[in-house]
Amino acid sequence: MRVLGLKNCDKTRAAMKALKERGHDPVLVDIRAEPLGADERAAILAAFGDKAVNRSSTTWRGLSDDEKARPVAGLLQDHPALLKRPVIEVGGSYRQGL
Repeated sequence: MRVLGLKNCDKTRAAMKALKERGHDPVLVDIRAEPLGADERAAILAAFGDKAVNRSSTTWRGLSDDEKARPVAGLLQDHPALLKRPVIEVGGSYRQGL
């Protein structure tokens, strides 16, 4: 079980804590330190579509209108913090939140 998020993100930390309390042994993947590969971004986009992007984040608000109009895959590649967190991956299956 992997938790994709940011090590300083409150929601990611809460998900890690809750999963550990439920007896799981999650591995945190800090997507800033270890950016997602193209295949993993594609799998996440297939699972969540445009909902993979956190449009209420500080990062999103700082983007220009031209940047916001770009395809989601390119945005997540250039701005990994835009991923709506946490994303939990188990056996190739993705889910947002707990």
